[in-house]
Amino acid sequence: MNQERWENLVNDIKDKFEVEDHGNEHLDEMGGTDIEFIVFKSPLGKVKLAYVTKPVVLDKKMNYSQRIGSETSVEYVYSEDERSARLIAYKWDENREDWIEIDADSFK
Repeated sequence: MNQERWENLVNDIKDKFEVEDHGNEHLDEMGGTDIEFIVFKSPLGKVKLAYVTKPVVLDKKMNYSQRIGSETSVEYVYSEDERSARLIAYKWDENREDWIEIDADSFK
């Protein structure tokens, strides 16, 4: 999924379905993650699509000690200019009153 396909998908959803919410979020953790989402009513019920872009991980450094009981930590090095994108679909569950991620393998 790229930005152009995401924008085409959002426009198609706005033309065909009733949109309840559409917006952006920026999270500073993980090198700066941007999330654009749209919530709409579909024949499946209430659905949320999220287009998540984040920096590519270049390196992963493990910090640890050989001593018993010592702490370990992982430090990630993120790319300044390369970003990866992912589309995540959620369905609203009335019983739990929470979003449940739709498994992509269920569409095969």
